[in-house]
Amino acid sequence: MVEYVVEFGKDGGRTEGDGRLDAPAFHRNHEAVRTPLQRFLAGKSGHVLEAGSGTGQHVVDLARHLPDIIWWPSDLNEAHLKSIDAWRAHWRAANVRPPLRIDLSDPDWYGKLSGTGVPKQFLAVFCVNVIHIAPWRVAEGLVAGAARALGGGGLFFLYGPFKRSGAHTAPSNAAFDTSLREGNAEWGVRDVEAVEELAARGGLSLVEIAEMPANNLTLVFRRMSQSA
Repeated sequence: MVEYVVEFGKDGGRTEGDGRLDAPAFHRNHEAVRTPLQRFLAGKSGHVLEAGSGTGQHVVDLARHLPDIIWWPSDLNEAHLKSIDAWRAHWRAANVRPPLRIDLSDPDWYGKLSGTGVPKQFLAVFCVNVIHIAPWRVAEGLVAGAARALGGGGLFFLYGPFKRSGAHTAPSNAAFDTSLREGNAEWGVRDVEAVEELAARGGLSLVEIAEMPANNLTLVFRRMSQSA
């Protein structure tokens, strides 16, 4: 199966004997990633899915801070799936389920989870640092599946670098975008308005743009009522 995104563990990060991968970016941004989710999900219970969990460090960190929620990690890469399971075991994260194998480029990825024990609807779906290191069809599939996975009022969180109105928010993001596109013409920093339009087609409404450190953003979408 084709691998669409960067594989952690090949970027200078540490790999443990049990398969745990250590992404340097996690140590820089885990608090920023966690902050909006904590704000929106505090006091709630239910199920939350992470699309493209990578090493698994974010989902385990969130599970420790929001213990009343059941967390469902996912990825496509086999080394990532192993790392997620190893981090679950390392932190004895009882509220983190075994990782799901999901190909986000398939817009029916959520439908294909039927029969795997996942809930019919999720309280939230979140995705960290994926759509700029993947072809646009991955963003399309991610949003299509998230829209199906969420019940009315469900939340979709998307963290990463973004352009606004077609313009980069910082010179460093512009340089990063150039380096991505030079490496793979299908990759690149996405525009907030393009993502918002894509989400709207799936019934997801942008409710907040949260400024994050290092010129990143968290886009927060809410699933419109199923009866709307």
